[in-house]
Amino acid sequence: MITNKLVYRAFGYNVLSDFDLPELPNKYEVKKEEVDITISFSELNGQWKNISKQEDDYFVLRENLIMFCMPGIAIFSIENGDKIYVTPLENSQEDHIRLYLLGTCMGAILMQRKILPLHGSAVAINGKVYAIVGDSGAGKSTLASAFLHRGYRLLSDDVIPVSFNEDNIPIVTPAYPQQKLWKESLDAYGMQSDLYRPIIDRETKFAIPVPEHFEYEVMPLAGIIELTKTESDEIDIKPINDLQRFHTLFYHTYRNFFIEPLGLMEWHFNTSAKMLNKLEMYQIKRPISRFTAHDLTEVILSTITKEVSVG
Repeated sequence: MITNKLVYRAFGYNVLSDFDLPELPNKYEVKKEEVDITISFSELNGQWKNISKQEDDYFVLRENLIMFCMPGIAIFSIENGDKIYVTPLENSQEDHIRLYLLGTCMGAILMQRKILPLHGSAVAINGKVYAIVGDSGAGKSTLASAFLHRGYRLLSDDVIPVSFNEDNIPIVTPAYPQQKLWKESLDAYGMQSDLYRPIIDRETKFAIPVPEHFEYEVMPLAGIIELTKTESDEIDIKPINDLQRFHTLFYHTYRNFFIEPLGLMEWHFNTSAKMLNKLEMYQIKRPISRFTAHDLTEVILSTITKEVSVG
C-alpha cells in the first residue's frame, strides 16, 4: 500500500501527488498498481536548458514528452501520459503551480493518452452531457453555473475529457468538482465572494467548490454548444453544420497547438469524424449589454428538447 502521500481522483484517474491538491477528491488507501498518474518534485533546470533552443521558448513538444516553463512559477515535464515532474521556481506559489497542474498538465496527459480534451464546461442534462465551449471570457463557467442553479450537474469546468465507450459513443469523464467564477457572476447569483478563495493573480476570480452539484459518473456526450458574444440585444442560436463542425472541434480543443508537433493531426481528425456524426452542435450568441445566463439556459433547454422530440 502507498503511505505518506495522498492519492487523488481526477479525470477518471488515480493521481499520486507530491503536491497538495485540495480541489480534488482524495483516497487514503490505493494499491500501487492502481495509481495511474504521478506528480513529483524533480530537478528539471538542466534538462530544460538543454532541450529549449531559445531563451524565450515556453514549450518544447516531442513524442511522449511535453515540457514548458512558466517564468516565476515552475518548469513542468509531462511524459508518456502518466508522469508529471515539477521544478518550482524561486518565490513561486503552490496556488499558481496547481493551476498549471490541473489545466495544461492534465490536458497534456489526456492528449498523450489520445483522449480528446475540449476547453469548456460540461453539464449533465437529462442523462446526457452538453459541452459549452468558447473563447476566454465568453461566459462558459457562468452559463454552466446557471444550469447548476437549476439542479443540473457539472462534469468539468475547464478541461473536458472526451473518449469513446465500447459502442463507439462519445463519452465524458468527470474532471473534478470545482468552478472558477468572476465576482460579477457571483454577484449576479447572490453569492458572497468573501466565502471563496481567490484564484492567484486574478483577484476577482474565485474557486467555487461544487461537490453537491457534481456528476461523478461517466456520461454520453450529446452536444456541443459554442458560446459567443454579440452587441445585439437578442439571443441567437443556430446549428453548426458541415465542415464548420470540424473547425469548431479543433478550435476548442484544449491547447490545440500541441496537436501538430505531437504528430496527432490524423488522430484528431479521425477522432473528430467519429464524434461528429453522433453530436448536435450549436452556436449561441449572448448579448454583452446585460446578464443573460438564465435566459440562455431557457433557449438551450428548449432547443435540445426539440431535437430529442424530433429525433
